[in-house]
Amino acid sequence: MANVVERPWGWFETLGAGEGYLVKRLCIRAGQRISLQRHHHRSEHWVVVAGTGSLLCATQTIGAEVGTALLIPCGALHRATAGEHDLLIVEVQRGELLSEDDIERIADDYQRVSERAQGKC
Repeated sequence: MANVVERPWGWFETLGAGEGYLVKRLCIRAGQRISLQRHHHRSEHWVVVAGTGSLLCATQTIGAEVGTALLIPCGALHRATAGEHDLLIVEVQRGELLSEDDIERIADDYQRVSERAQGKC
């Protein structure tokens, strides 16, 4: 795979981009989860393409299985958690800033909480 970015929870790769959108594939390793986060400049649409787990958006948690789709509005807290097997998600980002710099981490298993979330900004 080209363009793979390793993370403590698994990896992601960028599949394509255009005016106002970016498409990624995320692999969350079995038993791992991404940070509880939000974005101030983009929305996301997740589609589960392999594996199982759970998806959180705002106050709602839904089961993740092949075909599950979730719309994450700009500013909404969200997190994906893998179950017993790797969870593979295709993510479509839409917005004015499509960058890793637009991640505000509220809670994280790997101690990567944003300064803004800690009240330092």
